[in-house]
Amino acid sequence: MTTPAPNHIALLRAVNLAGINKIAMADLRELCSGLGLLEPQTLLQSGNVVFKCSASSTARLERMFEEEAKKRLGLTTEFFVRTAAEWKAAVADNPFPNEAKNDPGHLIVVALKDAPDRAAVAALQKAIKGREVVKARGRQAYIVYPDGVGHSKLTMTLIEKTLGTRGTGRNWNTVLKLNALTA
Repeated sequence: MTTPAPNHIALLRAVNLAGINKIAMADLRELCSGLGLLEPQTLLQSGNVVFKCSASSTARLERMFEEEAKKRLGLTTEFFVRTAAEWKAAVADNPFPNEAKNDPGHLIVVALKDAPDRAAVAALQKAIKGREVVKARGRQAYIVYPDGVGHSKLTMTLIEKTLGTRGTGRNWNTVLKLNALTA
């Protein structure tokens, strides 16, 4: 009998950046196990975990993670949870296939708490001062940073303020690695 693939992905916001919100991936896996989530696997040190569970509400999982991480680990951060099907759809919905193929390190997918409306996405594109391009599909924003993220004026603060929702970003390479873990 084969075990089904992990069916959820959780992304932590702003962990292990310059010594802020430090969490060992072993502690993240232990948190998942302690919450009754099965077979947690982490990817990289930036707070990515895939796991199996029967819960169907990603919002409920996000709240549970946020409360329990604070209680058990002293970690205050936001979690963004997607089902494997939602993640696969986000990969398929990528509006920048050429950039994904030719420059995946400069294509960022921002997982959002809520889907922004068209007017907010248009306002964000208007607010851009550089060559970046943004498009949104559901609860994901796809952003191409042709000159790199580090020097861009298109910051997470501007993105969240303009879209009216919170988010956390991953480059296309990480997006595909997480997708492979759920295959």
